[in-house]
Amino acid sequence: MGRLVAFGEIMLRLSPPGRELLLQTPRLDVWIAGAEANVASGLARLGHDVGMASVVPENDLGRAAISGMRANGVDCSGIRFSGERMGLYFVTSGAGMRATDVVYDRAGSSFAEAPAEAWDWDTLLAGADRLHLSGITPALGPGPAKAAIAAAEAAAARGVPVSFDGNYRARLWESWDSDPRGVLTQLVQHADIMFGNHRDIALLLGKDFGGDGEDRRRISADAAFAAFPKLQLIASTARRVEDADRHRLSARIDGRTDHAQTEEVLLAGIVDRIGAGDAFAVGVLHALRGGGDITEAARTGLALTALKHSLPGDASLFRQADIDAYLAGSLDVRR
Repeated sequence: MGRLVAFGEIMLRLSPPGRELLLQTPRLDVWIAGAEANVASGLARLGHDVGMASVVPENDLGRAAISGMRANGVDCSGIRFSGERMGLYFVTSGAGMRATDVVYDRAGSSFAEAPAEAWDWDTLLAGADRLHLSGITPALGPGPAKAAIAAAEAAAARGVPVSFDGNYRARLWESWDSDPRGVLTQLVQHADIMFGNHRDIALLLGKDFGGDGEDRRRISADAAFAAFPKLQLIASTARRVEDADRHRLSARIDGRTDHAQTEEVLLAGIVDRIGAGDAFAVGVLHALRGGGDITEAARTGLALTALKHSLPGDASLFRQADIDAYLAGSLDVRR
């Protein structure tokens, strides 16, 4: 294996302790966050060679973010200092019949204001065997959208495969005069792996898909494969929410001629669901980079996303032993 490079904004996530409402008491817990940063940290914790390309302000917040990424084993030489402010977001965790709520405060951040021409892709992609992107970066504004497209084109020009996580964020796209379908199509056309479901594909292709469950996922996958010749795998999860503490989750990977579907698992006593999709991407990429087939990748992705629901904060911090214990069904104390 070579080196995976993740490109995106590193943020700070601020949350009230426990299940409190935002500023119900004058305290906030802080975690390093960001979809691509979560994938970088999760893969590095599993022993992969991972680099992060981003920009943060040269202040205590930016330095803390870099220190946290380094602590997880991520190569931060591709993170530079520029701009004035750190991107933030606030998460109020749900409870019972109250849903989790997110408030973004990232307009004008160092990353959002960085010009697309500022990225040296010859250096950043040196020795890389994969570039990982998500749909959150282009949702931040015209500059980040241009930068994400340039990153995907640079990878394609150098023969570096691209994995892309749809991560559609309506609140971000709607904050500016955006064209989500047009921008995201330019990114997916360079990807060989896509993380997304029938709704993401419907947005890309401008059409709805009938049917239910697995049939609808296969129909939408076939449509995506026909539209994007480079695309080889589409990985997704299906979630059924009973309340904030109990979800049912399954995973699926569609290839051009085959697929892998897991059984549904019950997630009870959920601690934090934010970052679960990033953990799924980590598990899938971890298995594939280790030579596993799509069945193993689907099972590993489901294992990591299930484990992430037990952990506060955004990133999956688990090791291979944790995945092995989960897959073995071991829930007793490990001594």
